[in-house]
Amino acid sequence: MINVNSKNMGGFIMKLLSNVMEQVIKKNPNEPEFHQAVREVLESLEIVAENNPEYLKAGIFERIVEPERQVIFRVPWVDDNGKVQVNRGFRVQFNSAIGPYKGGLRFHPSVSLGIIKFLGFEQIFKNSLTGLPMGGGKGGSDFDPKGKSDGEIMRFCQSFMTELCRHIGPDTDVPAGDIGVGGREIGYMYGMYRKIKNEFTGTLTGKGLTWGGSLARTQATGYGLCYFMEEAMQAIKGKSFKGTTVVISGSGNVAIYATEKAQELGAKVVALSDSNGYIYDPDGIKLDTVKQIKEVERKRIKEYVNYHPNAQYTEGCSGIWTIKCDVALPCATQNELDGNAAKILVENGCFAVGEGANMPSTPEAIEIFQKNGVVFGPAKAANAGGVATSGLEMCQNSMRYSWTFEEVDAKIKQIMIDIFKNTSAAAKKYGFENNLVAGANIAGFLKVADAMMAQGV
Repeated sequence: MINVNSKNMGGFIMKLLSNVMEQVIKKNPNEPEFHQAVREVLESLEIVAENNPEYLKAGIFERIVEPERQVIFRVPWVDDNGKVQVNRGFRVQFNSAIGPYKGGLRFHPSVSLGIIKFLGFEQIFKNSLTGLPMGGGKGGSDFDPKGKSDGEIMRFCQSFMTELCRHIGPDTDVPAGDIGVGGREIGYMYGMYRKIKNEFTGTLTGKGLTWGGSLARTQATGYGLCYFMEEAMQAIKGKSFKGTTVVISGSGNVAIYATEKAQELGAKVVALSDSNGYIYDPDGIKLDTVKQIKEVERKRIKEYVNYHPNAQYTEGCSGIWTIKCDVALPCATQNELDGNAAKILVENGCFAVGEGANMPSTPEAIEIFQKNGVVFGPAKAANAGGVATSGLEMCQNSMRYSWTFEEVDAKIKQIMIDIFKNTSAAAKKYGFENNLVAGANIAGFLKVADAMMAQGV
């Protein structure tokens, strides 16, 4: 364990990091998600700053919270009625100290600069934890793909890429998908990028298998979440998914494949949700039905009860955490699991929580989990399987070669196991044993900070 320096030094560090936080709030007003993400990381790094004064001298903390570049642009497009619509596009290139910017594109009405900055900041540390040479970035638009025709989505994506293409490239910035951006949207954007640039390179990940995509990319985040949590539960509690009851929020890509892998590992998944409400199936979720509803028909999760009358559908999402379970995997969106939900989960005997979405647990919820000895897998570690596989897709594109599903899956599993081991080791070294939030922040930060130190100001 690292030795902590004098109390005077500790007070100085706290004041300095507090000043960094104050500047973040002052420079980025009305962006609570970004403030929350930065505060959580800085709180973990106080002891790191005490033991590495060279980071203070080099202004690493002030620099790492400021994006290297922020791009905001207009996205005009024409709907099926011939009416011109205008959305706003974003790309925040946060840190490229260890590799080209890497991070998804999110299409959702809630997208704003603050949301993109929070996601991009988290991405720095998540990408660092994978061990692959990828910097942190994020982007998207307030465009809502729900209810839009394929033609409307194509025209929007083409307009979006007309501007974005100026700022990305295989050695500069490699976007991927996120909420609202799947294979269809990646295809339309990549087609426009290829036309404008007159080149076929690995500039986007999440591509189709016949034109540069990677096997297992669809499954990667959900599978990776379960690989990480299986390792964490075994190491900390001596438990596993086998024989457990699991509640998973969401019913998109991450939730579906977390369900698939949890079931393979012997768990019974009993609940899934979408933005309208949640389903509870005491007999266990029938995944084939969910895939048909969400991946083929693109309908709401409430359709599930039409196939399985024993299941129950409830309007509203928050009640999903009242279902008794051993393991909870929030895989929907940020801040979906609050303090009240955390208390109910603990009271109902939940012993492990793994974040499949980005920052789905509020600070109050995390504190409750940690105080009650719940194994808590933070998003930047637990859901890194998706971006890790994006990195593997970049590798395959560079080699002009494709690995088998089994090869990619084995690499994802090893990466997630290594992330847990490095996160756990960093936590223990700095006096936070079994605190995987602190461990992930510290392990992710150190690699980036050292690279920034080596490259000068």
